[in-house]
Amino acid sequence: MAFGFKKIFGGKGDNMSGDEYLEIDVSQEKKENKVVVKLFNLNDYEDATQILNALREGYTIAIIDMRILKKKDPIELKRAISKIKKTADALEGTIAGFGENVVVVTPSFAKVEKHMPKPKEDKKPSMDDF
Repeated sequence: MAFGFKKIFGGKGDNMSGDEYLEIDVSQEKKENKVVVKLFNLNDYEDATQILNALREGYTIAIIDMRILKKKDPIELKRAISKIKKTADALEGTIAGFGENVVVVTPSFAKVEKHMPKPKEDKKPSMDDF
């Protein structure tokens, strides 16, 4: 479907003799830019590609369970995590490990707080406080 640009907005002279049209594709899909948190299992090195593709889309926060690859082949795990880290750095995202088996990777608009605040100690009053 085409709409006449000059007919809608008016042009110099408004002499409708020109054949200037702006083509608008009304069937084009509208893609929502929502943040998606995706869970991934890193079972082998090739699974890193699927994770990287999701991160490159720009709206994915990846939570990666690396337990299986850690048990199966620690060297491959190190290669896969290194590849994911390089991509996260290139995308200006962050990467952080939680516990021994989980890694979280975020795009540039999100940040993983790597340092957890220390819990406040319940201090019992002593004679020095009075």
